[in-house]
Amino acid sequence: MGSRIREGVWILMAGILALSGCRSVPLRELIFVTPTPGSSNAIAVPAGPPPTPPPIPSGLDEEEQRLIAIYQKVLPSVVNIDVEGAEASAFGSGSGFIYDTRGHIVTNNHVVEFAEEIWVTFHDGTVAKARVVGRDVFSDLAVIRVDAPPELLRPAELGDSDTLRVGQKVVAIGNPFGLRGTMTLGVISALGRALETPTRFQIPDVIQTDAAINPGNSGGPLVDLQGRVIGVNSAIRTDSSATGIPANIGIGFAIPVNTVKRVVPQLIQNGRVRYPYLGITSTGAISLAELRARGYDVPATRGVLIQEVVPDGPAAQAGLRGGTREVQVRGVRILLGGDIITAIDGHPVSSFDELVSYLVNHTEVDQTVTLTILRDGQEREVRVKLGERPSP
Repeated sequence: MGSRIREGVWILMAGILALSGCRSVPLRELIFVTPTPGSSNAIAVPAGPPPTPPPIPSGLDEEEQRLIAIYQKVLPSVVNIDVEGAEASAFGSGSGFIYDTRGHIVTNNHVVEFAEEIWVTFHDGTVAKARVVGRDVFSDLAVIRVDAPPELLRPAELGDSDTLRVGQKVVAIGNPFGLRGTMTLGVISALGRALETPTRFQIPDVIQTDAAINPGNSGGPLVDLQGRVIGVNSAIRTDSSATGIPANIGIGFAIPVNTVKRVVPQLIQNGRVRYPYLGITSTGAISLAELRARGYDVPATRGVLIQEVVPDGPAAQAGLRGGTREVQVRGVRILLGGDIITAIDGHPVSSFDELVSYLVNHTEVDQTVTLTILRDGQEREVRVKLGERPSP
């Protein structure tokens, strides 16, 4: 068997933690899936126009009819992506969806990051070579482009991830383990998750779902019951200790579609995305409320406790202070005594995840923001000119 290059989904190994600076970080293992044999070495010209979906059978209940209609609506916008590395034996596969009629396709960065050649298979079997337009490691999104007949370029309808609610039914469509056109059903299990990346920066506002997502689903759409894309399937938590083969256990993660709306136009125009940068580390999963409950002297139960200030970064230049007294909480190193950020531009923040979300979604590089902080029990305001995130 040939070697495999990056694709599939990020795997979060259940029950294993690694420490990165002051933060608790789930350990990730990238899983690579063998694509369907022979799927990426030729261009197939369809014999005719794309097939017409069969009529929905009678006698089905309302939900079944709706799910069939969703599949028929979304499938023509979903593609299989096969990638090949520098060596002929290096390969991998993932999913994607058509973004516009110019041939732009959205997928995950980790699907195409190390690809030398990219081949896209449309729902009717047509295969076309693609090229990378832009990649963003911080959101794990990428845009590729193909030249294909107009009738095959059927853009997916994009929804609004800000309107989602826990409990909504959702559908994932993609190519798990190379099984093209696979549809799974689930619900939104949680909203506002923060997904760590190999860059040490978080992806905010991530959607958690129990819809089955497996290696090969990466880059494929998560859609609502109106057939609108609400997320890009990217990662799963799994425990592969029993079989050695990572598989879904009901905890999957999708990049929200509003992140797609923000990132993809920049990738198409500039090939990259610029992110604002504050230059601090915080406590991650250990909240101020927990610290106070454990008897530590912290002046608030909501906010962002600054652990460390990056030397010469924007926060350091503005005079923000990190912690000085080290303690251990649940095996995590915590530095107490630093400034506590309670609001940014008047918008209250109760956690580091909320601060990251605000910075990513509502600020820009070189913008000056006003932080409300607690220092020595006193509230004060500090103006900070944001920088640009350093390259990973």
